[in-house]
Amino acid sequence: MSVIGVHSYHPILNASSGTGYVTTVGGLNSYVTGSHLSLFAAVLMSDIYDKVAASGYYVVAPDLLDDDPFVDNDVNRSLDVWLQDHPPENVSADVKPVIQDLKRRGFSKIGIAGFCWSGIGAADIAKTKLVKASVLSHPSFVQGNNFRGIKAPIAIYGGQNDTLTPPWRIIEIERVLRDARPQVAYEVKIFPNVEHGWTLLYDPNDPKAVKAADKAHRMMINWFDKHVQN
Repeated sequence: MSVIGVHSYHPILNASSGTGYVTTVGGLNSYVTGSHLSLFAAVLMSDIYDKVAASGYYVVAPDLLDDDPFVDNDVNRSLDVWLQDHPPENVSADVKPVIQDLKRRGFSKIGIAGFCWSGIGAADIAKTKLVKASVLSHPSFVQGNNFRGIKAPIAIYGGQNDTLTPPWRIIEIERVLRDARPQVAYEVKIFPNVEHGWTLLYDPNDPKAVKAADKAHRMMINWFDKHVQN
């Protein structure tokens, strides 16, 4: 899978998607699903995952791209140009109002998940007291220094064949978390035989791809169950 393709954010939707609706949260158009009565919320800075809502969370997926996803066949707007309009370093500032809005609505415990481009934002949010836990799946544009000062429990899932954020980079990040003082709970796993974006951009007709993505989703939910609900 090319790096460019990862940023187009066009996964194949399947039967597990599409039971929510679009509304405004924190000033951003957001796909939401799950019970308003839940005390627990999850902000997904990526795509639509009703599986998280099915686990008891009120799920919000804000449009952090302002309806302007990267188009990999646009010869007039390369990835470098697109990134100037959507720098990943700005993600955390954009998503903070969403989290604060959820708190005003009564969601007392919130987890956040970042995928690919939004992974650095999930790391930045984990340095605050806004969330109870953070999960990063195949994050892009990250390095060890992005994880200094982490306050919330954080899980990071990398891919063995990820050329954008290779395993050695994930190991570097794990070393930073391991040596941090004071320490916070963390979980780091490198999934075998998967490329960048495997939890989002997978073929639902490929049993091995589905199995890897499902395992990552279950681990994310388990991390939230452990650290958001307690």
